[in-house]
Amino acid sequence: MNDGLRTPGLAMRLAFRAAMFAARYSRWMLLGVRGIVLDEAQGVFLVRHSYVAGWHLPGGGVEVGETVHDALARELAEEGNIVVDGAPVLHGVFFNRTLANRDHIAVFLVRGFHQTAARLPDREIADCGFFPLDRLPEGTTQPVRARLAEAIEGAPAAASW
Repeated sequence: MNDGLRTPGLAMRLAFRAAMFAARYSRWMLLGVRGIVLDEAQGVFLVRHSYVAGWHLPGGGVEVGETVHDALARELAEEGNIVVDGAPVLHGVFFNRTLANRDHIAVFLVRGFHQTAARLPDREIADCGFFPLDRLPEGTTQPVRARLAEAIEGAPAAASW
């Protein structure tokens, strides 16, 4: 019997792994977007997915026929109920060898936004919220920490995720 808790998470993890396997062996370049969303108190919005460990910047894949700005707006709305009000600023484009040898992630700095409502956990997003830059949650991934150091502290930008 499906208890409604374990099976959806397992299904999401299996679907994620299948998509990454297919991506690894296809010839197409993968393009994703991530947002460094900073509030007025210099808190950064992070998400914890149900299908992969750690705290991440919100974002996801750019769909066919979609611009990176449209993808960023869609992903921020889906993962955080965040509506972009101003023009996001491109921080950089990073090569991500983790999933496939053709994965690139465009990272944008987002300061003009509003949140329509608190984002409640569901089958995809286990938790999310704004965190002070000096008190990031345990499990914040190294790539997230590196992008924040680059964008906020002026650390040299890396070429890879």
